[in-house]
Amino acid sequence: MIRELAISFYLMLFSLLFRISSLFQQQKKIVFCVSFPENTLDINEKLIKTAANSRSIFLATTAQTKKLLEEKQIGEVLDFTPRKPLHFLTGIRHLATAKVVVLDNYFGFLSSIRFKPNVKVLQIWHAAGAIKTFGLKDSSIQSRTSKANQRFKAVYSQFQYVITGSHEMDTIFHEAFSIQEQQIIHTGIPRTDIFLDEARKNETIKKIYKEYPQFENKRIVLYAPTFRGGNNGMTNAQLDLPLLKTKLSDDTIMLIRLHPSIKEKADIPEMDGIVYDVSQYPYINDLLLITDLLITDYSSIPFEYSFMRRPMVFFPYDLESYAKDRGFWTNYENLVPGPVAYTTEELAIILEKDSYDLERVETFHKRWNEYSTGKASENVAALITKWLND
Repeated sequence: MIRELAISFYLMLFSLLFRISSLFQQQKKIVFCVSFPENTLDINEKLIKTAANSRSIFLATTAQTKKLLEEKQIGEVLDFTPRKPLHFLTGIRHLATAKVVVLDNYFGFLSSIRFKPNVKVLQIWHAAGAIKTFGLKDSSIQSRTSKANQRFKAVYSQFQYVITGSHEMDTIFHEAFSIQEQQIIHTGIPRTDIFLDEARKNETIKKIYKEYPQFENKRIVLYAPTFRGGNNGMTNAQLDLPLLKTKLSDDTIMLIRLHPSIKEKADIPEMDGIVYDVSQYPYINDLLLITDLLITDYSSIPFEYSFMRRPMVFFPYDLESYAKDRGFWTNYENLVPGPVAYTTEELAIILEKDSYDLERVETFHKRWNEYSTGKASENVAALITKWLND
């Protein structure tokens, strides 16, 4: 009850401030609401060329996101939280006077506002595919209050257009956001462009090896579990690293990269020269470029790693409970393009055998990345530029 009251008060205040800000004149500008920077950064790079006379504002929802955006020196970045009142108020004014608004996630404040009739609102999302359910198909809907569910629906109703990289994702967005076919735009996913840009790939790999020279000339196994909430992602992972060590070849090292939402440091046994915590490395796709084998569970990373046409192993040690709490879009074992292990012992056997069906990875890739052909950032930038000039 207290939580509901706090949310209602926040949204009421946001709505009031937005309505006041709407009295100001609309400007030829784009406002990005950013929780994961990759798509935004790639789109903005193209916008600099196609919409040079427009203004872009970046509303960062976390301190880490703000830091990453500022490091790229892309322009005006605001810390869009009530904890930073001046930034927050300025951000609301920009939202209320923008001509194009670009979102990459669910943002609760959208349930309390209405944009001017000529504003275009584009959802670019933050993943190329989905294993676990979200939106209107999220299993947690059953435990929410009716008022909370109304807010969620109000947020989704603000998504005028959604970009996708595949017909498979079209279907998911239809169900998750209750959007129609004409709202789907097949631009491809901007954050995947790097996989089809050889010069950029080589430059990125050189940068990683400069920062981590011990990774060069090694076989890289990357363990990247999804965020479960309530722990650091390793506490309950049931991953016996000393056992896995015995199954890895001498030239192999394992990288562990936890979800960006996890604040705590990973509890990793001391295994110098063999296991490295790279959770602080900001861009997962960069790490995928040097990864020879991916181990994950319910993350969206496989959809992007499939561009590399390299093997994947899946370690859903808590599959039954996770399926009950979160739910999946389809049968898990039928979806994932690699062998599945439920214990470290099973995982160790798979790693020791070292035999993978790469044709399955190729089929998975074609199914989920059909529209992501290396021009997604350019496509989205062209769309935004058109809207600005209309």
